[in-house]
Amino acid sequence: MTEALTLHSRDARGVHTLTLNAPRSFNVLSEAMMDALHGALDAVAADPGARVVVIAANGRAFCAGHDLKEMKARPDVAYYQALFARCTRLMMAVRRLEVPVIARVHGLATAAGCQLVAQCDLAVAVSDATFGVNGIDVGLFCATPSVALSRNMWPKQAMEMLLTGDFISAEEARARGLVNRVVPAEALDVEVATLVDRIVAKPREALAMGKALFYRQLETGMESAYQLAGQTMACNMAHAVAQEGVQAFIEKRPPNW
Repeated sequence: MTEALTLHSRDARGVHTLTLNAPRSFNVLSEAMMDALHGALDAVAADPGARVVVIAANGRAFCAGHDLKEMKARPDVAYYQALFARCTRLMMAVRRLEVPVIARVHGLATAAGCQLVAQCDLAVAVSDATFGVNGIDVGLFCATPSVALSRNMWPKQAMEMLLTGDFISAEEARARGLVNRVVPAEALDVEVATLVDRIVAKPREALAMGKALFYRQLETGMESAYQLAGQTMACNMAHAVAQEGVQAFIEKRPPNW
């Protein structure tokens, strides 16, 4: 029996871990891999007790991007359009998920693999991880990865990576806004767990409202963003979790979520 391309586990707290599991191909986003990962994300979306998703990977790399051999075997514009539409649906599934998604990054994250890191809400990387959008090295500008990348870092920083194909270190990725934290390899799981613990301690309903609002307001003008944010805060404040949280603050006790 062929082992799953994406391994999926869930702990008792609702923390889902999705592990890319094609180490020999550096976890490339083949059609099968994208479908497997998207299916796992759909399973998380259907779990009302889900709290956090961690996207990890087996082997020496996080993800080496699209499967170029698979792409080269079908030199047809219609096929390529369908392929990149499939990738877009995967990335949007990450964004639309109600719960926070954390990338646990080691080794290489390149092209669509770097895009996946950028698309996640948070990212923790080992200190020797490297990041690049180097499709230009084979004559292919990383257009779809540029969408997520340019929403993580300043445009000129993103454009330099896209135009040159140059890789950046984990520390450079942190400085540019692509990852949140950089740690030695032996501390990676502890750091991810610490971040997960901080999130799980907060009420799911407030996090879900906040994540949806955060991305919606980024795509609109400032006045509209404030209107959306005000509506969200009003709904959040009226919710039982905020009412309990405020009451607990007043009474100087831990909230009973």
